[in-house]
Amino acid sequence: MRPSNRDVFLNCPFDQEYEPLFHAVCFTVIRCGFNPRSALEVTGAGESRLEKICRIISQCDFGIHDLSRTELNGSGLPRFNMPFELGLFFGCKRWGGAANRGKQLLILDRDQHRYLSFLSDLAGFDPEPHGASPRGAIGAVRNWLQGATGCAMRGPAYIDGDYQSLRHDLPVICANLGLDHFRIPFRDLMDLIHRWQREFDASLP
Repeated sequence: MRPSNRDVFLNCPFDQEYEPLFHAVCFTVIRCGFNPRSALEVTGAGESRLEKICRIISQCDFGIHDLSRTELNGSGLPRFNMPFELGLFFGCKRWGGAANRGKQLLILDRDQHRYLSFLSDLAGFDPEPHGASPRGAIGAVRNWLQGATGCAMRGPAYIDGDYQSLRHDLPVICANLGLDHFRIPFRDLMDLIHRWQREFDASLP
């Protein structure tokens, strides 16, 4: 049985429209002392996307699942990736043996009860609403991590203020690193947030 960890599986959209929320979720997870994990962290053809997702889920004690983009696309078809990966996480928790029974998860959506129209089996696991705003996502993620672990953490307003500072600094940081701040690869984003956090905290009185 592996020891518990602070790895958090992120089951979120990866498109540019969702990017401000994705950055906010990643930032909050790191600012609270946890480690974001994503299928984006590994590139190449060494394993299929599904195998990669299953491997990462099995390694994470926490999972954040945003269902806010479970809607029809331009072809009139629903986007089922996020509900599917949520099912994988539930399955790993239920049948993954003793090492996975303690997994904890947060379900996010735009509105708290929207899921009833497309995934009523979640009754009893009411998603936390973020209102499609980074500030809403920051509050939901911070409060869940604090409640799930009992760890002392800065409040949501404090973390949101830090996130706004990061967003302000982001173009200059990316320019110095030779990155396009509109398209930051996941690994670079993690390194960038950690670097910003170290420098920001060192500047505090």
